[in-house]
Amino acid sequence: MVRVKFKFEDKDKEDQVVEGHFKDESILDIAEDADIHLNHNCGAVCACSTCHVYIEEGEDHLKEISDREEDFIDRATNPRIESRLGCQCVVLTENAEIEVTIPDQSGIIGHEH
Repeated sequence: MVRVKFKFEDKDKEDQVVEGHFKDESILDIAEDADIHLNHNCGAVCACSTCHVYIEEGEDHLKEISDREEDFIDRATNPRIESRLGCQCVVLTENAEIEVTIPDQSGIIGHEH
Protein backbone atom coordinates (compact mmCIF):
# COMPACT_ATOMS: atom_id res chain seq x y z
CA MET A 1 0.00 0.00 0.00
CA VAL A 2 1.28 3.48 -0.93
CA ARG A 3 1.00 6.26 1.66
CA VAL A 4 1.26 9.88 0.51
CA LYS A 5 1.22 12.75 3.00
CA PHE A 6 0.28 16.06 1.42
CA LYS A 7 1.39 19.21 3.22
CA PHE A 8 0.63 22.76 2.13
CA GLU A 9 2.53 26.04 2.21
CA ASP A 10 -0.91 27.65 2.54
CA LYS A 11 -1.31 27.37 6.32
CA ASP A 12 -5.12 27.54 6.01
CA LYS A 13 -5.02 23.99 4.66
CA GLU A 14 -4.49 20.96 6.88
CA ASP A 15 -2.16 18.09 6.03
CA GLN A 16 -3.85 15.14 4.36
CA VAL A 17 -2.76 11.52 4.19
CA VAL A 18 -3.90 9.36 1.29
CA GLU A 19 -3.39 5.59 1.18
CA GLY A 20 -4.09 3.17 -1.61
CA HIS A 21 -2.74 1.07 -4.44
CA PHE A 22 -1.12 3.88 -6.40
CA LYS A 23 1.73 2.08 -8.15
CA ASP A 24 2.18 3.56 -11.64
CA GLU A 25 0.09 6.65 -10.77
CA SER A 26 1.44 10.19 -10.58
CA ILE A 27 1.37 12.45 -7.54
CA LEU A 28 -0.94 14.71 -9.55
CA ASP A 29 -3.39 11.84 -10.18
CA ILE A 30 -3.29 10.80 -6.52
CA ALA A 31 -3.98 14.39 -5.42
CA GLU A 32 -6.86 14.81 -7.87
CA ASP A 33 -8.44 11.47 -6.89
CA ALA A 34 -8.36 12.62 -3.24
CA ASP A 35 -9.91 16.02 -4.09
CA ILE A 36 -6.65 17.81 -3.28
CA HIS A 37 -6.26 20.79 -5.57
CA LEU A 38 -3.04 20.93 -7.58
CA ASN A 39 -2.97 23.15 -10.66
CA HIS A 40 -2.09 21.48 -13.96
CA ASN A 41 -2.67 23.88 -16.80
CA CYS A 42 -1.01 21.81 -19.53
CA GLY A 43 -3.13 18.73 -18.89
CA ALA A 44 -0.32 16.74 -17.24
CA VAL A 45 1.96 16.45 -20.28
CA CYS A 46 5.10 18.12 -18.85
CA ALA A 47 4.61 21.34 -20.77
CA CYS A 48 4.36 23.85 -17.89
CA SER A 49 5.30 24.14 -14.23
CA THR A 50 1.90 24.69 -12.58
CA CYS A 51 1.89 21.27 -10.83
CA HIS A 52 5.20 22.06 -9.14
CA VAL A 53 5.60 20.31 -5.77
CA TYR A 54 8.35 19.59 -3.26
CA ILE A 55 9.11 15.93 -2.55
CA GLU A 56 10.18 16.02 1.09
CA GLU A 57 10.47 12.24 1.53
CA GLY A 58 10.26 9.17 -0.71
CA GLU A 59 12.01 10.45 -3.85
CA ASP A 60 13.53 6.97 -4.32
CA HIS A 61 10.00 5.55 -4.83
CA LEU A 62 9.35 7.84 -7.81
CA LYS A 63 10.28 7.75 -11.48
CA GLU A 64 13.59 9.51 -12.10
CA ILE A 65 13.47 13.15 -13.13
CA SER A 66 13.91 13.76 -16.87
CA ASP A 67 15.81 16.58 -18.58
CA ARG A 68 12.51 17.97 -19.86
CA GLU A 69 11.04 18.04 -16.35
CA GLU A 70 14.16 19.79 -15.03
CA ASP A 71 13.78 22.46 -17.72
CA PHE A 72 10.22 23.21 -16.60
CA ILE A 73 11.12 23.16 -12.91
CA ASP A 74 13.59 25.96 -13.65
CA ARG A 75 10.55 28.05 -14.67
CA ALA A 76 8.58 27.29 -11.49
CA THR A 77 8.14 29.74 -8.63
CA ASN A 78 10.71 29.12 -5.88
CA PRO A 79 12.31 25.93 -7.23
CA ARG A 80 14.41 23.94 -4.75
CA ILE A 81 16.54 20.82 -4.91
CA GLU A 82 13.47 18.73 -3.96
CA SER A 83 11.27 20.29 -6.66
CA ARG A 84 9.37 18.04 -9.04
CA LEU A 85 6.35 18.28 -11.30
CA GLY A 86 3.41 16.36 -9.87
CA CYS A 87 2.44 15.05 -13.30
CA GLN A 88 5.86 13.43 -13.74
CA CYS A 89 6.24 11.89 -10.24
CA VAL A 90 5.06 8.35 -10.98
CA VAL A 91 5.07 5.93 -8.03
CA LEU A 92 7.25 2.90 -8.80
CA THR A 93 6.81 0.75 -5.69
CA GLU A 94 3.73 -0.53 -3.91
CA ASN A 95 5.14 0.05 -0.41
CA ALA A 96 6.11 3.70 -0.92
CA GLU A 97 5.87 6.35 1.78
CA ILE A 98 6.02 9.80 0.22
CA GLU A 99 5.72 13.27 1.70
CA VAL A 100 4.78 16.09 -0.66
CA THR A 101 4.50 19.82 -0.01
CA ILE A 102 2.24 21.74 -2.36
CA PRO A 103 3.50 25.31 -2.74
CA ASP A 104 1.13 28.24 -2.35
CA GLN A 105 -0.74 28.31 -5.66
CA SER A 106 -2.52 31.63 -5.19
CA GLY A 107 -0.19 33.37 -7.66
CA ILE A 108 -0.72 30.83 -10.46
CA ILE A 109 -2.99 31.92 -13.26
CA GLY A 110 -5.12 28.96 -14.13
CA HIS A 111 -8.45 27.36 -13.53
CA GLU A 112 -9.82 25.26 -10.71
CA HIS A 113 -9.84 21.54 -11.36
